[in-house]
Amino acid sequence: MPFFFVGILCYEVIAMCSIAGTIDLGRDVRLMDLADMRNVMIPRGPDQKGQYRDRHAALFHHRLCVIDPENGRQPMTASADGRRFVLVYNGELYNTPELRAALRARGHEFSGHSDTEVLLRAYIEWGGACVERLNGIFAFAVWEPEARRCFLARDRMGVKPLFYTVRDGALIFASELKGLLAHPGVEPEADQGSVLELLLTGPGRTPGCGVFRGLSELPPAHRAVFDESGLRLDRYWKLTPAPHTESLTDTVAHVRFLVTDAIERQLVSDVPIGTFLSGGLDSGIISSVAGDVLRRRGRRLVTFSVDYTDNRKFFTAGKFQPNTDTDFIPGLRDWLGCGNIAVTLGMEELADALYEAVDARDLPGMADVDSSLLAFCKRIKQHVTVALSGECADEIFGGYPWYRDETVRAAAGFPWAQSTAWRASFLRLEWLANVDPTEYVLEKYRATLADTDALPDDAPLERRMREMMRLNTDWFMQTLLDRKDRMSMASSLEVRVPFCDHRIAEYLYNVPWEMKDLHHFEKGLLREAARGLLPEEVLWRKKSPYPKTHNPAYRAIVSERLRIVMDDPTAPLHDLVRREALEALLEDENPQPWYGQLMTAPQTIAYMLQLNYWLKTYHVRLV
Repeated sequence: MPFFFVGILCYEVIAMCSIAGTIDLGRDVRLMDLADMRNVMIPRGPDQKGQYRDRHAALFHHRLCVIDPENGRQPMTASADGRRFVLVYNGELYNTPELRAALRARGHEFSGHSDTEVLLRAYIEWGGACVERLNGIFAFAVWEPEARRCFLARDRMGVKPLFYTVRDGALIFASELKGLLAHPGVEPEADQGSVLELLLTGPGRTPGCGVFRGLSELPPAHRAVFDESGLRLDRYWKLTPAPHTESLTDTVAHVRFLVTDAIERQLVSDVPIGTFLSGGLDSGIISSVAGDVLRRRGRRLVTFSVDYTDNRKFFTAGKFQPNTDTDFIPGLRDWLGCGNIAVTLGMEELADALYEAVDARDLPGMADVDSSLLAFCKRIKQHVTVALSGECADEIFGGYPWYRDETVRAAAGFPWAQSTAWRASFLRLEWLANVDPTEYVLEKYRATLADTDALPDDAPLERRMREMMRLNTDWFMQTLLDRKDRMSMASSLEVRVPFCDHRIAEYLYNVPWEMKDLHHFEKGLLREAARGLLPEEVLWRKKSPYPKTHNPAYRAIVSERLRIVMDDPTAPLHDLVRREALEALLEDENPQPWYGQLMTAPQTIAYMLQLNYWLKTYHVRLV
C-alpha cells in the first residue's frame, strides 16, 4: 500500500509530546522517585523536557518541537488574581487564532504564538468549560497550587491518550501506560477482568479501561477534577441527534467544506509536514487538498509509498479487496504531479517489529497491522516530523462492510469481532470462572446502545445506523487511534487525523443513511463531495482495507516463533491460553477473523506472540 508525503512550511501552533504527573494532597511529593515516569516516554517528545514541583505536585513534560520552540516550553505557568496555574499539554488546537482573538478581547496578553499559551489562558478565563470551545486533539492537566486542585481533560474523539490511577489518595497520570507503570507505587498486575479484556475484546478496549488492574484511561470527551474530595469525572460532549434539514445539494457542499476546512487547519507546522496516501479515497482527499495548499506556496508534492516483499505475487482478489493499492500509484502520481519513493517491508522485519509494537502500545495490539505502521513511521521520520492520515472516515461516513451487510448489521454484538466462541476456546478454564463469554461481550455492546441517542421519529434503519456509528466511534475507531498514536509517537513522528474533527462527526451523525449511502455506494456522500479532488478511477474505487502482507513466508515465521513459545514450559502464555487451542490455530485456517477484516490466522498467531511477550517483558503478575 502506498503512502505519500508532502513538504510544507507554515506558522502557528502545536505541542505534541508526553505528559505525566503526580498530585498527592496528603504527603510531600519526592521528585527523585518519579523521574522514570517522564524518561520512559522520551520518544513522544525528544526535543525538549521540563518539570515542575511543589510540595504536593510533580509535573513532567517531553516535547516534540513543531511550533514556537522557545515560547511553547512546558510545564507552562501563569498567574491571575493571586492564583497560579501550571499546565502540561499534549495535542494541538486547530482554532487557535479564534481563541486567541476572543481572549485578547477579554484582556489577555500573549508572549508567543504557541497554542499551549492559548490553552492555558483559556483555562484561566473559562475554567473547565474551556474544553467546550476547543477544536483540536488534546490531553492536558492544569494544577492550581492555591486551590489544591488538578483538572484533566481529553479531546472529544479520543485522538490523544491520557491514563490515570489513584493510589493511596494520590492521583497519578501519564500519556501512556508505561508512564504509570514507572511510578514506584504502581505494579503491573492483571486480574480476570484484564484477561477477559485481552482475549474476548482485544485488541479493542472497553472505554476507560487500562487493562492492567487498577489503571484507567480518561474516556474521550471527558474531563475530571481531583481535589480534597477525590476524583470526579464528567462527560462534556457526545453525539446528539437533530433533524437534518438540508437538501442533498447543500449536504454535499457542507461535507466538502467541513472536510477541506479540517484538512487545511491541520496543515499548520513550522517543520516539514506530509500526508499518507493509500491509493484510495480518504488519504487521497487529504493529499489532494494538501497538494493544492503546497502549490500555492510554490512547493512540489513529494510522495512515499510502502508495500511488502512479493505482495503482488501472492495477492488474491476477494470480495473486500478486488485489487491492490499499488495498482493506483502511477495514476495518482501523475494526477498529483509528484515524485514517488517506494519503501518495501520484509517479512523478518515485520515479525521482529511485533515486539517493539507492544513496547509502543504497552499492550498486545493489532499484530503486524501495528508493526508494519511502526516500521514505516521510522522510515517516514527520516523525511518529515508531521503527517496527516485518513483514519476515522470509515467510522463516520459508514465505509466498513458491516455498515452495508444487512445480516451483519442486524446481528447483536460487535460487527468486527463476531468470534466470541472461538476467542473463548483459547482461555484456560480458570479464567472463565462464573463468566459466560457471549454475555460478557454482549453486555458491553448493549451498554453502548443504551447510551445512543436518537430522535423519537427515527425509522428503525436510521436508529440502527446511529447505533452503528456509536459502536464504531467508541470501540473500533479507538483501537485504530491507539495504533496510530503509539506507533507514530514511538518514532517521534506526529500523525494528524483530519476526519476526526468533531464537527464532521456531529454533522454526519444526523445525515440520513440514504444520503450517506448515495448512489448505493460505500461512502457515496463523501465521494460526491470530493468530485474534482481525485481522478475518477480513485474517486469511485471500492474501499480497500489497510494493507497486510499476503506472503506465506510471514505466517511461516510467526508460526515457528509461536512453536518455540509453546515448547517452552516457562512461557507465561501457558498461564492464560490452552496449548490445544494454539495447536489448532497453527494447523487450521479459521474463516472468522479475530478482529476487523485484517486479523485472520497469521495475525492471530502474531497476537499470541505479542501476548506472551507482554506478559514476560512487562513482568505482569497474574492475580
